[in-house]
Amino acid sequence: MSDKSKKQFGVWMDSHHATIVGRENVDSGDFVVLGHEKEEGQGGNSNENAANNAERDSLHKLFKSITAHMQNVDELHITGPGVAQEQFIKYLSETPQYKNVEAKESTSNKMSDESLIEYVASQFN
Repeated sequence: MSDKSKKQFGVWMDSHHATIVGRENVDSGDFVVLGHEKEEGQGGNSNENAANNAERDSLHKLFKSITAHMQNVDELHITGPGVAQEQFIKYLSETPQYKNVEAKESTSNKMSDESLIEYVASQFN
């Protein structure tokens, strides 16, 4: 399979926000922003255990929202400032339809949509 026919996506994410980038025509065309996702914050919790569970659950909801933009993904580059990328890669590896995704990660600060598009394009070209 050539690089041009692989379904390639890029994601900038932290534990609260994500920007998803993919090709215009799924497996061809220029990279474009496919969507923005935001983790919905939880209210106050009565104890630390409940707070940890709520945080994990809301992060998984964010992950599910991100993957909804990436159908049949082959290659994925994830970037961002913290550990959320590692947790997302682990989530993908534990999800049957995403376990064979070739995922790479890097660290970066928040960037504009245009900068993210350029960055993701450079990772696959």
